Amino acid sequence: MLRKLSLKSEFAGFLVAGGLAALANVGSRMLLSQFASYPVAIVLAYLVGMITAFLLMRGQVFGTRGKRLSSEITAFVVVNVLAVLQTLVVSLAIAYYVLPWIGIQQHAEVIAHLVGVAVPIVTSYYGHKYWTFRAR
Repeated sequence: MLRKLSLKSEFAGFLVAGGLAALANVGSRMLLSQFASYPVAIVLAYLVGMITAFLLMRGQVFGTRGKRLSSEITAFVVVNVLAVLQTLVVSLAIAYYVLPWIGIQQHAEVIAHLVGVAVPIVTSYYGHKYWTFRAR
């Protein structure tokens, strides 16, 4: 990386990389569905999205910092698995406990999922910044 990004611009780059990876995931799923079953297309598209996210975050957001590639890939996968678990727990808690408790029942799962997806954005950023792509 040629220049050190400020925290603000680095986080913005993280959001852009994540958004592009999400687009790669959805777009490749649509393409793969032409040749593969829906479940297979989803799994393969998820891998496309993860690879896209890793390459963009490593190449454009955090840069290479002297760690072995295999260590970065392992840490990247672990951070993303933890993010999925966090999304699941938050989404379920909000959909089945918080929203019914405050009287919201219509679209509860959609609302809860949106919140659940948003929550690990910050934790994933810091996980990747200070673990996945941290210098040795």
